[in-house]
Amino acid sequence: MKKTLLSIFLLMAVTVFAQQQTVTYSINPSTFEDTTPITITINGNSVNETSWGINATHALYLWSWSYDVNDTNQSDSPSNGTWTSSNEASKFTYNAGTDTYTKTITPSTYFARNGIGRIGFLVKAKDGTGDKKSQDILVEVGIFQVSLTSPAENSTTIINSGSNFTVTATNTGGAGSYTLKANGITINTNASTSNYSYTHTNITGNQSYELIATQGATTISKKFSVVVNPNTVSETMPAGLVDGINYNSADVTRATLVLDAPLKDFVYVAGSFNNWLPTSAYAMKKDPVSGKFWLELTGLVSGVNNMYQYWVVDTTPLANSPAMVKTADPYSTLVLSPYDDPWIPTSKYPNMPVYPTGQSFEVTVLKTGQTPYNWQVINFVKPEKEKLVIYEVLVRDFDAGKSYQNLIDRMDYFKNLKINAIELMPVMEFEGNESWGYNTSFHMALDKFYGTSDKLKEFIDLCHQNGIAVILDVALNHAFGRNPMVRMWMNDPDGDGFGSPTTENPYFNTVAKHTYSVGEDFNHQSAKTQYYVERVIKQWIQEYKIDGFRWDLTKGFTQNCTASDESCTNAYQQDRVDILKKYADYSWSLDPTHYTIFEHLGTDNEEKQWADYRVAETPSKGIMMWGKMTDPYNELSMGYSSNITRMSSSSRGFTANRLIGYAESHDEERLMYKNVQYGATNGAYNVKTLNTALSRMSAIGAVSLLVPGPKMIWHFGELGMDDSIYTCNNGTVNDTSGTTPGDCKLDTKPQPQWTENWLGDSNRNKIYNDWAKMITLKKAEPVFLGTSTITNANSKIVNIKITDANLSSSQLKDVLILANFDTTAQNVATGFPYTGTWYNLMDNSTINVTDVNAPINLPAGEYRIYGNKTANLAIDQFEKGNTVGLYPNPVADYFTLNEGFTKVQIYSVSGQLVKSFASKGNPDFQFSVSELQAGLYIVKASNENSKTQIMKFIKK
Repeated sequence: MKKTLLSIFLLMAVTVFAQQQTVTYSINPSTFEDTTPITITINGNSVNETSWGINATHALYLWSWSYDVNDTNQSDSPSNGTWTSSNEASKFTYNAGTDTYTKTITPSTYFARNGIGRIGFLVKAKDGTGDKKSQDILVEVGIFQVSLTSPAENSTTIINSGSNFTVTATNTGGAGSYTLKANGITINTNASTSNYSYTHTNITGNQSYELIATQGATTISKKFSVVVNPNTVSETMPAGLVDGINYNSADVTRATLVLDAPLKDFVYVAGSFNNWLPTSAYAMKKDPVSGKFWLELTGLVSGVNNMYQYWVVDTTPLANSPAMVKTADPYSTLVLSPYDDPWIPTSKYPNMPVYPTGQSFEVTVLKTGQTPYNWQVINFVKPEKEKLVIYEVLVRDFDAGKSYQNLIDRMDYFKNLKINAIELMPVMEFEGNESWGYNTSFHMALDKFYGTSDKLKEFIDLCHQNGIAVILDVALNHAFGRNPMVRMWMNDPDGDGFGSPTTENPYFNTVAKHTYSVGEDFNHQSAKTQYYVERVIKQWIQEYKIDGFRWDLTKGFTQNCTASDESCTNAYQQDRVDILKKYADYSWSLDPTHYTIFEHLGTDNEEKQWADYRVAETPSKGIMMWGKMTDPYNELSMGYSSNITRMSSSSRGFTANRLIGYAESHDEERLMYKNVQYGATNGAYNVKTLNTALSRMSAIGAVSLLVPGPKMIWHFGELGMDDSIYTCNNGTVNDTSGTTPGDCKLDTKPQPQWTENWLGDSNRNKIYNDWAKMITLKKAEPVFLGTSTITNANSKIVNIKITDANLSSSQLKDVLILANFDTTAQNVATGFPYTGTWYNLMDNSTINVTDVNAPINLPAGEYRIYGNKTANLAIDQFEKGNTVGLYPNPVADYFTLNEGFTKVQIYSVSGQLVKSFASKGNPDFQFSVSELQAGLYIVKASNENSKTQIMKFIKK
């Protein structure tokens, strides 16, 4: 059962309270075939209806599943419904006179299958959120039943070489015929008995047993195994090896595996190269100094996919811990999953290696002689931290195909929006296929649901070709239950191969040391955890050229608190300050310009420790901090008073602009949804009206994106996405004012906005175009690196002054941003720095300021961005985007344009003019840039008919 519901439970992002109950039950008749109607009766006195909120309705539901006659091939009942909304077909009948709940089913009909050998069920409330369920109950089906008395079914017995092994079984319904196989070869038969017994003697190698029992037309199979202690060889490991796969660069037929498994007695490597039944030749050796297990594989074939697992054995396990765990490599870069892979379309992952038949749990893919990806951009120059405009994307919900190819296909959309960074929500191997990705199980492996490794690299490469950095969201606070480092040291009382960490686990806490726990909590004070994290960092920086990490839930990186002490979790903790600095140092040792971003949402004094860290160096470091400003900006967009002074880095006490301020992220309710649900109304002006609400979003961009420092957009905020974050996969919205927080929040959204042709909607497209202009201003004009002053008042009027005293009076050095979020026109106080001509930077219209304090009348929802000079790139045709091609890009010595221009100017990203050309309209003109330093440049091309185009290129 755990494997079926695992992804459901692990994805719950809300705090829940354990309400599981142990119920008593009966089944009539007690012995039955799968075609026999049975009645399940639950004793009402064993159910605490009040704790589940069903005391008035008595709405109790059956959640059930079935197995074949060999107790394998588990399948859920089609009548279950969903965990948060059980199907009415699964509801029990309440009998008040006897205080019982009953339900009658015929297994073959209810489960829509024949040949059922076992059913499993639990009872639950209609919405099982909060553990409102009973214990799992398993019931055998059929008159003929076989019970292994020794060993246990699906067990692994550890023996010494030369030992004997006895198999005993009994059955019901009279005598049966038995056949015992070891490693596929029959070693004993008994044609007629109901009490089977056989002793296999002098066992020297690992055995995979199958006991087959037949009675009439029914055949039942029971499987179990024996693993022989190989008496591990102690041998010094070759120098230079790391945990995981070590490919031999000089010999494609060899690779060495390394596994760090403290307290374990021996380890076998089972794989496609030994038919998943390892001999003593595949027993790993043990390094006497490090204690790590290692084994060199030979005879491999270049370009061939090999699959393997570790059989990790503890001959004296803790109570409730397994003697042997079969697990993939913790340092896998590609894993195959029996739980997820069958539902990955070949269109997303062509030629995906096939999960090996007959195995269980994840396996690791090993392939020598791999062809490396041919990167087009080798040394990408990242945008400055202060100028970042990050576009946060959940691949699953961005486009209908849910793939990296969809992102590649939308590159022009990103380019025309002018963003310079894309942040992907977690794409590391997570549990299930459709997920936010924070339920990570293998941090070094790419999840296959979105596409191949090369396809992600193609996307990153294309981003770099277009001046866009790629940031990866990483969940290193925790790991989920399929993680090998959880499973090698786990409590597993029900024997299903999953469980929680034991006290012996060298990576994980047995209980979380903070109040925001999800999954299993890493102990970041452990040297082994730190090694693992650094390997993860290295993998993504070096293999994928990832430009930065957004570290999820950094509050969890402490060992000082408890799961119930929120004040401790939210207070300054020196241990997490230090360890997170250490991880940042490691990232910068690999890439000095790497973006390190923390989602901490904590106290200013703690965040300042990171924001100011090494910020004075060249290149400047300093960790960027997520700055949630959703509520203040949403109040404004809805038409209510608010204060947005906390949008600036200086408001937090940071030395430099290291606050990534945002009005929307993946985690927050959408501004537009709340606008149309709760917006203010004043006569004919009604924010709840869709187009009125949309008309206010450009102003939100003006007072957020242009505040100095990095900023972030949640995908489709630039089109005014008004779907609730609580939209369910069927299109309904499960937002009940907090009574069921989190319901449907993680659901796959029913359709991406492309299918609604939002770009063709002028009301939505205006936001996109206005924000694109603002982003261009932010990136191109040096003044937006200056200091900001935001009126510190709770108001519907926003006044932001931005200035850079280091710029000359001939430059754009002063900007005044005004916005009216009221529902009526207002005379907005100004406070221009000086009199004279001021320019509206969005359209280059002018006003003559004779009184610096004279108010300006702004209609409801309107804004103005005034500058003392025009903006170099604020051009009339900006909305049309770039239609001119610049080749090649990146540029070595020169580039050409596919259209003739009379004047071509090149600017640095800081807005400085560095070179000009008079090409006389010659379309074959070669623009030489050989003397320019490597980096990103902006090209402004114009001709005599006033056509102007803006482009970018990377100088190699």
